Amino acid sequence: MDHSIVLFLFFFYTELMKKNLYFDCAATALYDEAIIKNALEKSLCFFANPSSLHKKGLEAKQCLEACREKAAKSLEIPAEQLFFTSGGTEANQIAILSLLTRPSKGSILISAIEHPAVREQVKMLESSGWSVQTIPVNTEGSINLRSLREKLSADTALVSVMAVNNETGAIQPIEKIGALLQEVYEGKRKPRFHVDAVQAIGKIPFSLKQTAIDSAALSAHKIGGPRGVGALYTKNQMESFLRGGNQEKGLRSGTENLFGIYAFADCLEKYTIRKKTQAFERYEKQKTLTAFFIEEVRNLKTATIIPETRTGKEGESFSPWIVQAAFQNIPAQVLIRALSEHGVCISSGSACSSKKLSRPVLEAMKLPKEQIQNAVRFSFCPSHTREDIENLLVLLKNTVNQYG
Repeated sequence: MDHSIVLFLFFFYTELMKKNLYFDCAATALYDEAIIKNALEKSLCFFANPSSLHKKGLEAKQCLEACREKAAKSLEIPAEQLFFTSGGTEANQIAILSLLTRPSKGSILISAIEHPAVREQVKMLESSGWSVQTIPVNTEGSINLRSLREKLSADTALVSVMAVNNETGAIQPIEKIGALLQEVYEGKRKPRFHVDAVQAIGKIPFSLKQTAIDSAALSAHKIGGPRGVGALYTKNQMESFLRGGNQEKGLRSGTENLFGIYAFADCLEKYTIRKKTQAFERYEKQKTLTAFFIEEVRNLKTATIIPETRTGKEGESFSPWIVQAAFQNIPAQVLIRALSEHGVCISSGSACSSKKLSRPVLEAMKLPKEQIQNAVRFSFCPSHTREDIENLLVLLKNTVNQYG
């Protein structure tokens, strides 16, 4: 396809999204136009396979490694600890399936609110003889540290807890979990601590430098990059269960997606949140917008914010980019379709589970059945303004009142 046509289609899509009230950014964020355009142009220059030994291949390899250095610098980790994947799901899978290379089986602990990328993968290991236990959460959707301690044992090989829940926005106590593991296993072999950081990196202040995190999954399309590219951070050497052409030091075989990697590195540079940066200012601004949104929704007689204690001013307990709410007498699918008719895009949770009736995350929080059935997710992008949210609220209130 002609280069100019590709750019036209991309910008047509972007303008279309702008005209709609798109509030499903936890599923996939709006593209960062400048970053995508620049990455596309660069990928047309570095089109060769980075594994090829000729001049063009070596140029592509140099570009790939420069991207790795840029991404690693943004994440404040050594470049050799970062491996590019096809997305967050594959990054999670590599970390989990690596257990199959071990000579003996043990136990795996995961939180009750994990994304299907983790939850469904450990089921496969369970069918292979591994013991899988679920760590419960409280009514606010935060992991129960006492239960975690009780479930830890000498044969625990992996503890997997997501940093930010993709449905409720609840931020998990990653530092406390890491400290607990170090305390319990002091002087002994510690289980690997894996973190699904897909909704954390570029969304909240979050550091991979925490000594207790052994591996973490990242995704580009949650922070303005393209779909089909992500990364796995691993502090220590990990052996991949899946083998192939030995790219990414054998951890993730397959020709690297240089376009996606280039864009991802730029997104990490722009959106990784550090104090005294524009990314931090956007984060602080969003906290104010989300508090306003929550208060306005709470004023609706039939609305319930999930969890009910959330105000938007609770500090670092929730990501300001995600809000879950339920509306009496309006099933989630009905509200989603009704708002879609007005150009508003929201969801009922993980896009991966959108066709399933069960809501494991909300069930784990022990919410009433009606709230679970009616719960919808509003998720925001950095480009959203107060005016955008006010327009959303007008359409939301009108739609809810029709069913009141």
